[in-house]
Amino acid sequence: MEETISLQDLYKTLRKRIGLIISMMVLAVIIAGVISYFFLTPIYQASTQILVNQQKIEQQQFNSQDIQTNLQLINTYNVIIKSPAILSKVIENLDLDTTPAALTNKITVSNAQNSQVVNISVQDPESYKAVDIANTTAHVFQEEIQKLMKVDNVNILSPAVQMENPSPVKPDPVLNMAIAAVVGLMLGVGIAFLLEHLDTTIKNEQDIEDILQLPILGLISPIQENKNVDIVTKIMPRRKRV
Repeated sequence: MEETISLQDLYKTLRKRIGLIISMMVLAVIIAGVISYFFLTPIYQASTQILVNQQKIEQQQFNSQDIQTNLQLINTYNVIIKSPAILSKVIENLDLDTTPAALTNKITVSNAQNSQVVNISVQDPESYKAVDIANTTAHVFQEEIQKLMKVDNVNILSPAVQMENPSPVKPDPVLNMAIAAVVGLMLGVGIAFLLEHLDTTIKNEQDIEDILQLPILGLISPIQENKNVDIVTKIMPRRKRV
């Protein structure tokens, strides 16, 4: 006989194990909060922007072809910014105890679609160091691109600034705890159904019918003991004394 589970059975299982489900969800949130606040290292981010222009003389007007050329150069510049030729000089200028390969993982270079503005973002456990790396990378790139490509078309549009009370970009404790709540809820529901599936005790007449695979003909209602005595007294006549 194929086993089927109704929505009512699901609801009964969830209601029966609601304490377990809530406990798993709360436990997951607590663990995520403790790890986020006390074990994960805060990471700060600083960003600077550079503008890519064509080399120009005074009062020269840009046309659409010049802008398209700049946009094509940006993809090349994005690679050059994170190259050892630039990052090794950044490490030397700031006297950093790292390598160009390790520093590359901290730097993100991006630009909006059809935009001549390039964003250089740096993430580091120390906010002031992220600002220094971002600004130094922009300055070094501005100087070195003149030697590498013989062009002078890079201007620093917006340098990174050290905030008075910077906020870390990660970890995000609230987001982590929200995700943990969902995971804990799913885990609690899964454990609840697993325990219900492993519980083979007979609870009602439906369980008997499923196990024996026989239809139930009738049910015997429970009879209280004091009523049994009254029924027997009424049924059995009293004997007359001789």
